Amino acid sequence: MDLNDTLKTIFSRKSVRTYAEGTIPKEQLEMLVRAGMAAPSAVDQRPWEFVVVTGRAALNALASRLPYAKMAAHASAAIVVCGDLRRQWGGPDSVMWVIDCAAAAENVLLAAESLGLGAVWTAVYPYPERIRSVRELLGLPDYIQPLALIPVGIPRGGEKAKNKWNPERVHWEKW
Repeated sequence: MDLNDTLKTIFSRKSVRTYAEGTIPKEQLEMLVRAGMAAPSAVDQRPWEFVVVTGRAALNALASRLPYAKMAAHASAAIVVCGDLRRQWGGPDSVMWVIDCAAAAENVLLAAESLGLGAVWTAVYPYPERIRSVRELLGLPDYIQPLALIPVGIPRGGEKAKNKWNPERVHWEKW
């Protein structure tokens, strides 16, 4: 079966943790966030908020504060995908924001791949110490919950997409 461009992007997506020197144009960063905002959300509430970080000091601080985001120190930018607890379906105590913002984060990753950029998902939520660090560094209000930090850069190369297809995990009609 021939793959269309969308499927090629999905199957080519990989976690990129090493970056070459260079900046990413603001228009491309905005396109990544636009892709994030194109995600589905429960009852179309769109609880996402995005913090785009390009300052070297802030990228270095994020890298030093988050144990699995050391690559942010070498990234051209990072996108912090957050949820607004006031806008999620189910009220402020719901966790629908996690699902909605996870879909938005995946769209950001796919858009980065489609633009020839390198990106990787690093978890902030559900770890209290990571949430606190990101909240303090970026000045997030209490009702904004950070989900993930996505470092973005010009890929240095070498990473390969993984074939994750496993037909044993597909159940047709019933278990």
